[in-house]
Amino acid sequence: MKDLTADNITELLIAIRHLHDFAHETRLSMAQWEYAVDFLAACGQKCFPTRQFVLLSDAIGLSLLVDSIDHIKPEGATEGTVLGPFHIHEAHHIRYSNASSLHYQRSPRQTSREHGFYDVQYSNRGNPHGRAALKTDTNGQVWFKAIVLIAYPVPTDDPAGNFLRAMGRHPCRPAHVHFMFDRPGYDHLITALTIRGDRFESHDPVFGVKKSLIVDIKQVTAEPMAKKCGYPLGMKLLEHEFVVVTNAEATKLRREKAQEIMGCGGRKVDFYNDLPFLAVD
Repeated sequence: MKDLTADNITELLIAIRHLHDFAHETRLSMAQWEYAVDFLAACGQKCFPTRQFVLLSDAIGLSLLVDSIDHIKPEGATEGTVLGPFHIHEAHHIRYSNASSLHYQRSPRQTSREHGFYDVQYSNRGNPHGRAALKTDTNGQVWFKAIVLIAYPVPTDDPAGNFLRAMGRHPCRPAHVHFMFDRPGYDHLITALTIRGDRFESHDPVFGVKKSLIVDIKQVTAEPMAKKCGYPLGMKLLEHEFVVVTNAEATKLRREKAQEIMGCGGRKVDFYNDLPFLAVD
């Protein structure tokens, strides 16, 4: 490839045409381009498994967008939301019953601690804290005890924090608890419940709040529940029913949406490893 110009380079690199469109539409200068490159380099220099590029992706809304595309949900199913930068696979495994493999459902969950930070944010942390891998009973139920959730700030001592400040956005996420559901034959679900009334409920810096996932904190009032779960009467209670979809249903929905979006104008959409692409005659 040679003699590339503003008129022909996009056709030769069609897969990134939208980035080229952005440069065209904003009349991007070399100074701005250099600033962006330096910004991304600074992100890379600050990166480790629980920080930075994931947080930046969350802060610009890309993480939520990709989840909504890749895990499209039918009406009635539990909506997905962002996993966030603090998930780790390290967690205590807890099983409440002798559930058969047909009812197996693994649900890692994580919460911020009483000071508003996750365990991975402490340099002197020991074992996992505020997270666990849970298995349901034969009725698909699971329960656990935890502290009442509180809001917490995402890290701001880095380029992603600089981005939030430049946009005039605060760093505080509303109180929430994460869940990840994994069951053979079902679409992977990553979601989070947000506590209703949190002062940051309407302006989450990573766009993770959804109306269907806002819940109320109640109290344990039924003695059978208190006895079954080992909760004292009057203890604060958060209840929610999660609905997952089968892999077959999720695949069908993804393909239908891909055809709708990419196939406008009669274009044919094919799939490879469940990834859509425009067919070429």
